[in-house]
Amino acid sequence: MPDSTRDSVLTEIPVVVASASSVSLRSWRSRGPPESRVPRARRLDLPGQVLLTMVLAVVVGVLIEGPRIGWTSPAALAGYAWAAVATAGFVWVESRRREPLMDLRLFRRPIFSGAVVGAVAVFVGLNMTLLLNTLYLQNTRGWTPLAAGMATLPLAVGATVCAPWSGRMVGRAGPRLPLLLAGGFITVGGLCLVRLTPHTSVFLLLAAYALIGVGFGFANAPITNTAVNGLPPARAGVAGAITSTARQLGAALGIALAGGLVTATSPTELAHASRPGWILVATCGVLLFFVAHVSRTKGASTGPASQQAR
Repeated sequence: MPDSTRDSVLTEIPVVVASASSVSLRSWRSRGPPESRVPRARRLDLPGQVLLTMVLAVVVGVLIEGPRIGWTSPAALAGYAWAAVATAGFVWVESRRREPLMDLRLFRRPIFSGAVVGAVAVFVGLNMTLLLNTLYLQNTRGWTPLAAGMATLPLAVGATVCAPWSGRMVGRAGPRLPLLLAGGFITVGGLCLVRLTPHTSVFLLLAAYALIGVGFGFANAPITNTAVNGLPPARAGVAGAITSTARQLGAALGIALAGGLVTATSPTELAHASRPGWILVATCGVLLFFVAHVSRTKGASTGPASQQAR
């Protein structure tokens, strides 16, 4: 992987750290939106915040550096052990605090846990698409940065047009239909590129980017709606914070995984090396069908978030 690419992935670690911190800070500094009806500000959970930050930073770091240092190297094995111990510590601490950073009992609710999985999946797919597209167009096809950026315009237009449309659909009929549309578009967009070659048609590339952008646009509003309405009204702020953190985690994982796929790959081999990434993008779309299924549970399409989506 070029140094510039490694630098770009490494910048995601502070993003993950800041995102993990935001879960606690949002609960501590504010009383939440009006519909949350939180009677008082929650206490700052520093032990949980530190442990969660350690878990996310180590996981992302190992994914970024694994191809370079070796997945079974002493450094990688130490990273696995560190992540496992920090995860166990986080679970132990959070299960014993009166006001935890992240109440793990919330994940027993299929609606909420499904929405968190969906948030991670959508941003893994989006960020894998952006990085693999950039490396492929510039390194393999020799396009200028400006031309490669212009090629992503269909993705941006699709997301921009469909995001408000998705919000209106959620407000009228709930999250299931936009989630199904998001899953379908992202899945088809990823599948369009699983046979990517250095000479793939530009039309197919632009069509795939547009499909993924449309899927991304449809995904965000129903995922937030499903997460918020999957918990009691008093926990709406927590649901929003956790979902936001899940999105940032997905972004970091997507960039790290995409970078790992093409590390030390020559420009002529990059298209073939990136194929598993496009399969993963399609898989992220399939996961949204699961989120759509759990969103059918009673209460997922009603409540404050649905009213807000209108």
